[in-house]
Amino acid sequence: MEEKEVKVDEVSISDETITKEAQENATGNKNEEKDISEIEKLNTQITELNNKYLRLAAELENTRRRSALDAESSARNRAMSVAKKFLPVMDAIEAALKHSPEDEGIKSMKLAMENAFAQIGITKIESIGQTLNPQYHNAIQVIEKQEEDIKPNTIMEELQTGYMFGDMVLRTAMVVVSK
Repeated sequence: MEEKEVKVDEVSISDETITKEAQENATGNKNEEKDISEIEKLNTQITELNNKYLRLAAELENTRRRSALDAESSARNRAMSVAKKFLPVMDAIEAALKHSPEDEGIKSMKLAMENAFAQIGITKIESIGQTLNPQYHNAIQVIEKQEEDIKPNTIMEELQTGYMFGDMVLRTAMVVVSK
């Protein structure tokens, strides 16, 4: 192998050069620290704004839900109010039918009212033979049992029919119960 001679120039570094480089590095470090602190501030601000946005979005969604529930409740209350106004008509039809049980006109009116009630969700509360339930029945009279196998608080007679509107009581039934 052949040996080649390599010549290396001497390099000298003066104190002045080292001081300039140190100052540049120190200034660079300060700028980097400023940049890092500014980035941290911006990240904090982004986080705060994001949290604020999420809270506002949740509040808006809750307001929409409450509004929908209020509208539904209001519509249901209006429908119940209108339905209550038709109950006396049904009571009159039933009274007329008790007076004239063979009258075809009264029978057809009752059938028409029952069909209309069914279409809008009004159902009759079954009472006779049932156990008294204060949620659905209003006992206005108590009578002695006529038969031994009848349990106490059994509804013996219905004086006024009760009605439900969906799952809500529109009017309780007025009943006579056994003692």
